[in-house]
Amino acid sequence: MRRRGRPARAAGDRRFPLGVGGLGLLLFVVAGLFDAEPLLVGAVAFVALAAGAAAWTGVAAAGVRVERGLSATRAVEDEPVELTIRVSSDVPLPGGTVDEPLLGAPVALRTGRRGARIRVMVRFARRGRRRLAPPAARVGDPLELTARTVLPADADPVEMLVLPRIEPVGAVGGGDPTGAGRALLALAGLAEVEVDGLRAYRPGSPASRIHWPALARGAGLLERRLRPSEDGHPLVVLDPSAPASGEDLDAAVRAAASLCRHLAGMEGCAVLLPGERRVRRIERDLGAWPAVWARLAVVEAGPPPPLAALAGRTGAVLYVAARPLARLPRPLLEAPGARVLVVPAELPGTAVFEVAGCRGYSLGRAGRAAA
Repeated sequence: MRRRGRPARAAGDRRFPLGVGGLGLLLFVVAGLFDAEPLLVGAVAFVALAAGAAAWTGVAAAGVRVERGLSATRAVEDEPVELTIRVSSDVPLPGGTVDEPLLGAPVALRTGRRGARIRVMVRFARRGRRRLAPPAARVGDPLELTARTVLPADADPVEMLVLPRIEPVGAVGGGDPTGAGRALLALAGLAEVEVDGLRAYRPGSPASRIHWPALARGAGLLERRLRPSEDGHPLVVLDPSAPASGEDLDAAVRAAASLCRHLAGMEGCAVLLPGERRVRRIERDLGAWPAVWARLAVVEAGPPPPLAALAGRTGAVLYVAARPLARLPRPLLEAPGARVLVVPAELPGTAVFEVAGCRGYSLGRAGRAAA
């Protein structure tokens, strides 16, 4: 995205050139009163210096154009975004700086040049919506007697959406990574009830799915593909209530996003977000995923979503909470399918998997965690 503009407003500090010019006029008066001709040279020099600095700065600032380009207005946490700033002028610049909110410090403009081009890679460490103020060019003379700040005419802030990072689902403690994959495959396939053709065998699938006649005919190792029931997709629920810190909330959001993305890529999944009553479906084609990802980017601490949608679901429920729960919600306890509690903390039980700094603990049939 590129922002173009001509100067809309130039503000400057005239105290220093007026002071230097006033000093020159004072020397004229003193030279005339005391007939001190050598003082006239200094008087002329001060007046010329003040007038020249003000004129050069004013003319240069009047022709300055500032452009800013961003390679994207959506980015994932910690992914690089290219930022380009171009400053151009009709006349050689006396000097100055470029002030850009995304840069750590102002960038100097060289004296005598007609502009500058700045290209850097910026990263956003935390998800959320950002309003980026426009850049500004501060044009000033080398002696810093006067300066004028120039803003682009289209000086509206740019909105940047930083999406939560997607992280892999791994085994706890860095163990066998296929264990976590088998756990997710089991969750994704718990409610598959109708045969829907054959597909290549996936490691971790139960032996009951293997299509032995195909193997006997020499077609290789195939498995039955099952079609999930309407409410049998795994459901990811995000509870952002009362996190101990912003880092815990971000970890829970990253975990929910990662689980949604991985489960959707397997057999599709569903997600229940804070402030929403209806469950969103994400199929394997990921058509609904960009909207869900953008919604996760702006989740703030608040009450959990209504859990009425859990009633009667036959699929697995992955309850992602931003804190360890002292008491599990009753709808989660009464859910008929498998249940997994995902929290950004280590509980004294055996975790099934870990993702984005969170651990997933399987809940028993009695509704209690392994702890």
